[in-house]
Amino acid sequence: MTRFLLTLPLHLALVGCTLMPAAQAKDALDELQARIIRVSERVTPSVVHIEAAVKLNNRRNLVTGSGLLMDPNGVVVTNEHVVERAEKVSVIVPGRPGRYLAKVVGMDKQTDLAVLKISPREGEKPFPVTPLGDSDRIRVGEWVIAIGNPYGLDGTVSLGIISGKGRDLRTDNLLNDFIQTDAMIDRGSSGGPLINLQGEVLGINSRGQGRGIGFTIPINTAKRVVADLLGEGHIARGYLGVAIQPLDRELATYWDLGEVHGVIVNGVLDDSPAAEAGLEIGDILLRFDGHELRAEKDEDIGAFQRLVARTKVGTEVRLDVLRQGSRETLKARLGVQPKVVPDEEETHFGFTVQEVTAKLFRLHRLETRDGVLVSFVERGSEAEEAGLGPGDLIQRINQKPVAEIESFRDAMRSLPPDTPFLIQARRGDNVRFVLIVPRTSDKHVDSGSEPNAGGS
Repeated sequence: MTRFLLTLPLHLALVGCTLMPAAQAKDALDELQARIIRVSERVTPSVVHIEAAVKLNNRRNLVTGSGLLMDPNGVVVTNEHVVERAEKVSVIVPGRPGRYLAKVVGMDKQTDLAVLKISPREGEKPFPVTPLGDSDRIRVGEWVIAIGNPYGLDGTVSLGIISGKGRDLRTDNLLNDFIQTDAMIDRGSSGGPLINLQGEVLGINSRGQGRGIGFTIPINTAKRVVADLLGEGHIARGYLGVAIQPLDRELATYWDLGEVHGVIVNGVLDDSPAAEAGLEIGDILLRFDGHELRAEKDEDIGAFQRLVARTKVGTEVRLDVLRQGSRETLKARLGVQPKVVPDEEETHFGFTVQEVTAKLFRLHRLETRDGVLVSFVERGSEAEEAGLGPGDLIQRINQKPVAEIESFRDAMRSLPPDTPFLIQARRGDNVRFVLIVPRTSDKHVDSGSEPNAGGS
């Protein structure tokens, strides 16, 4: 496997070496090969195999991925999408017997990173770790090695180069400026490291998009996220509360703006820092706290979003604005970014609900955030038979008000066993009353037959 994945990059190196005298070319290739082997052997012991038992609605699956030991005491970084919704996570460490049960310390969907913790067994040595590099110093064309466990093939090594940096994938909820590489990143490689030929970790591999196109989370991003999750248990990001679009050259020409660059404000959220600062739809943001803004394509928007998110909550920032031909300066105090991933609760009656985040409130065009939103109804369940549907906003259970996810949980916990209960929900402009009738175990037993004890 390793030999096959090295073929193309080594072929390119060989082409370069044809310009050298034969002896020098052979020495250069031998040195490159020796270095790849040396670095791979040194790093591979810190690259772990992850198995996550995941439950999504009424289905359970085993998801496999990779991870990197970042601390001798058992701190592991991997991708959020590897352990999302995991009921149980196991980690296999190269050269050590059995599996380690892992605790999920924290997850961050916006960077696709998660932190796990495993503990050495009694008498074991500390876990091996690999030095972390500086992803701000990488250069396009630099040789890199990806190590992971694609398709369960532990310790797979592939060689490539850095094909690009600062890539914005325009994926919902992601804030990353990815490193692009042609080192192979396949299913199961997610969470493994991308390293340079000095054996330093440059990033955490996230996803592949076709042969020879892979994307890696910069290690400097991972350092910040891991530190925050270990310290605070969550990520507090700055929040302005605007929707924006690029200021492309066509619009700039139409508005006779000349060489002005920035982003166009096309939405201001109520009660947001932007609204309090006086930002208006149609304003052109030129600078954010001294940072010049430039976005001519949709994929350029991510730079502004990352800039706001990385600014400390509570910071007063200066906004340089062009409004109807006149330049103005506004001041805004950044708030805390609203929750991106809604809290969920699955019931025993075949339906799952979510808290109503600001995003879900806008997406479903709800009139109020009081209640919980039905996100899934299992086919053939008590909830489906009663007429409950996705998108219903539950606001009351047996006369108990449901204002948010915790009051929903309290109301469900207070239900008498095997007793029908009434849900009051909003569906569009109407209120709907839904009676859930639990199925008791004796309804599923055929009294005229004995259970099968096995055999024939």
